[in-house]
Amino acid sequence: MTHALQINEIEAARERLLEVRRQVSTVYIGDSSVVETMLVALLARGHVLLEGVPGVAKTTLVKSFATTLASTIRRVQFTPDLLPADITGTYVLNPKEGSFALKPGPIFSNVVLADEINRAPAKTQSALLEAMQERQVTIEGDRFSLPDPFLVLATQNPVDLEGTYPLPEAQIDRFLVHVTVTYPGERAEVAMLRAHGVAAPEPKPVLNAQDVLQLQGIAARVHVEDDINEYVVALSAFTRSHPRVVLGASPRASLSLLRAAKASAVLAGRPFVTPDDVRQMAPQVLAHRLVLVPELEGDSSARLAVIDEALRKVGYRRAVRPV
Repeated sequence: MTHALQINEIEAARERLLEVRRQVSTVYIGDSSVVETMLVALLARGHVLLEGVPGVAKTTLVKSFATTLASTIRRVQFTPDLLPADITGTYVLNPKEGSFALKPGPIFSNVVLADEINRAPAKTQSALLEAMQERQVTIEGDRFSLPDPFLVLATQNPVDLEGTYPLPEAQIDRFLVHVTVTYPGERAEVAMLRAHGVAAPEPKPVLNAQDVLQLQGIAARVHVEDDINEYVVALSAFTRSHPRVVLGASPRASLSLLRAAKASAVLAGRPFVTPDDVRQMAPQVLAHRLVLVPELEGDSSARLAVIDEALRKVGYRRAVRPV
């Protein structure tokens, strides 16, 4: 594939993605960077965890984003009594035939909206682990592949609110990005009142499943120099030796950061990754994966401070290539 043709593909992909952002913005009136981060996750074949207090339109955001993808969509409301089989499905008896047949759960869809995921205990949360990492589920010993593309859009309330369970480290690590949804500014909130005052607007479908797969393929082919790979690994390595960090960014985190940087390049209209792509995505990709010392446990600002320190102290140096 020629370089010029690749640029044309990138430009066409960027226009499709901008239309998704425009459609979502008709419903979700707030920080546009949140929608861009969700687009990065879509391109990078990753999952999104949105955190914020009740009432800041987290569910509205994920529903409108999912609507722009003309794919199968299922929503799961996580509650303390939700069972793993309620998510994955189970075998049920067919009395007429005297045999058991699989009744698939909501996990068998292209987009899964996991609402208030941290209101269910760890046993139920773990039902998503295999699905999010391997795109498959195991039900009573039988393995079933999930639809492609497969995307989990999860919302959670801050862990200090009543009735919430902190997500285990293994579960957190499955999310490509973690996004904090804050209160909108006054102007944005007034605009929201105008838009939703009579009838809530409805976004239009923009991409179908085949379109998403094509865009993901374009993002996967974005060019990456070895210097970028080394920079990504250096950032992750910095977190592993930090005195305030008990568990630093894993190799999976490094791979996730690189994939997110490639997706960020597509949104910027470039067929190659720059250090700025890596720096832009590092806080959303790396911070939520860090486990800090006990006195700082649960302090999201402290995790972001570690990533900020890594970005300041770990320099990017382009190696001299032999002629």
